[in-house]
Amino acid sequence: MNQNNYTSLHGFILRGFSDHPNLEMALSGVVTIFYLITLVGNTAIILASLLDSHLHTPMYLFLRNLSFLDLCFTTSIVPQMLVNLWGPDKTISYVGCAIQLYVYMWLGSTECLLLAVMSYDRFTAICKPLHYLVIMNPYFCLKMIIMVLGISLADSVVLCTLTLNLPRCGNNILDHFLCELPAMIKIACIDTTAVEMSVFALGIVIVLTPLILILISYGYIARAVLRMKSKSGQRKAINTCGSHLTVVSIFYGTIIYMYLQPGNSASKDQGKFLTLFYTIITPSLNPLIYTLRNKDMKDALKKLVRVAFAFIKIKRKWKS
Repeated sequence: MNQNNYTSLHGFILRGFSDHPNLEMALSGVVTIFYLITLVGNTAIILASLLDSHLHTPMYLFLRNLSFLDLCFTTSIVPQMLVNLWGPDKTISYVGCAIQLYVYMWLGSTECLLLAVMSYDRFTAICKPLHYLVIMNPYFCLKMIIMVLGISLADSVVLCTLTLNLPRCGNNILDHFLCELPAMIKIACIDTTAVEMSVFALGIVIVLTPLILILISYGYIARAVLRMKSKSGQRKAINTCGSHLTVVSIFYGTIIYMYLQPGNSASKDQGKFLTLFYTIITPSLNPLIYTLRNKDMKDALKKLVRVAFAFIKIKRKWKS
């Protein structure tokens, strides 16, 4: 039996945090709590922005897509992770691992690019306010979202296919809690320099290029805000951009620290906890960041809560 057939039949073993068995139960509780926050928070943002006609603008269209992305991103990881944390079985099938790898890479790349698109939206709103609705028309917004999804999917297909086709000589133990690209490359039994160079090159395109575009956009935004004579206008512009900039800082800061540092400078556990942070904790923080700094979103969520309570009352009366 060749090495690829062996792995296909037996799948993979995710070691996760098995080196720290006492930590696994505590981690499962923390992950569950943050996953529930992610589900409730992002679903609330999607519903509130859909139901409130005041939020039918490009900014909230992109925010809805970001929230939906975070829901799918965490759901592709957390259920399998909780199964592994709760019991002695640490296995994942080959098909399950491949699906998780493709989806994880696709959605992660999409978020990188979507954050750049959101920065362009803020740049247009503040630097070109009179032309904002003309430039950011529904057709253009939809075209940008489709382009982001397409580029990310192509990136995911190329990198994940290259990685899955690497021979592993029967080695199916991944020192991680998910099927992640570096962990998959590490168990290959051949020289992986070419694959690593491909990952690095596409990483520059997907991670650093959007980040540079975001920084350029905010450079122009900062200049426009400083030129504003109205203090209330400056305050509104800062509040509008503050949430997005906070999310960008957390998301990109974690990814760059993880992937663009020397290979041996971080311990294995440090890498796992950093992955845990940006895949599980960051998506749960996004709804809080956007809600706390955004008056329109707060008002929309209050309306949503009132509608929910009214619906519950009507349902109770109907039952009685």
